[in-house]
Amino acid sequence: MSNPLLSIIIPTRDRPHLLPRAVKSALEQTVDDLEVIVVDDNSAQPVNLPQEPRLRLLRLNTSRGGAGARNVGTEAARGCWITYLDDDDRLLPYMAEVSLKALAETTLPSPVAVISGIEVVNAEGQVINKRLPPPVRLRGAHFSLEELEPGSSYNTKQTLVVEREVIHQIGGWDELFRSRVHSELFLRLNPACSILGVPIVTYQLYTYEGNRVSNNPILRQESFHRMIAKHQELFQAHPKMFANFVYEHARMSYKLGQKGAALSSLFWAMRLDPLHTLAQITIPFKEKLHRYISSEHISKSNKYKF
Repeated sequence: MSNPLLSIIIPTRDRPHLLPRAVKSALEQTVDDLEVIVVDDNSAQPVNLPQEPRLRLLRLNTSRGGAGARNVGTEAARGCWITYLDDDDRLLPYMAEVSLKALAETTLPSPVAVISGIEVVNAEGQVINKRLPPPVRLRGAHFSLEELEPGSSYNTKQTLVVEREVIHQIGGWDELFRSRVHSELFLRLNPACSILGVPIVTYQLYTYEGNRVSNNPILRQESFHRMIAKHQELFQAHPKMFANFVYEHARMSYKLGQKGAALSSLFWAMRLDPLHTLAQITIPFKEKLHRYISSEHISKSNKYKF
């Protein structure tokens, strides 16, 4: 196929049991004018997929990581628009249609990219969380460093649909990052391109026990400090969201068992914006207290029923 409207790029490494689901979801889009490019990042066993006219498989002889595999796919893409699908996730059938329709109908000046909603799905296939993107971040903004609207989430970046040429113009994915690759990309993307949010779920992100780059403690610490060093001026210009970024890192570090790093980051967040950080700390307590009061109310109400 020459010059399809959309290229769906799937980087993969050593996940033969998960990859077919991702590929199937990409090929089953309600939009036919697309290609699917699977970039095998030097898997121990080369990827083997059925022949399909819209499917291309590229194999790297040396691993370049997720960012590098995405760059290879971007260079190979023939579509005007591109999107990236993680090999352990799944697109809902209308993802391409919803995204391209929003881009066709927007009145924002070009260039414009689009993101949409995500469902978080557990190993049993149950939806455990839903995330919707912020409505818009105009060109020149700094995406996740801007204050977030209620009910919105910045953790919807995997749904990005953007012109291939825009990714080229900002220098592609930074291959020095092995974790937080989406967050780093968006800090460079938004100054060059408006980002439109569509409040429709189009992507399923699967959680499971096992080896994931996003949960690798060493890579997370390394990429956290690399991100701040690379974008130091941007972070310092947004102290509240800088504190939020550091606090979220502290929370995740604690969850991954890195208590020293968690404590250090918590103190850092407190120095950056003590009031905002304290508010973030008390949110879980307030939620637990609310659930406790609600359950006690229900228990007492049932107690006197005959």
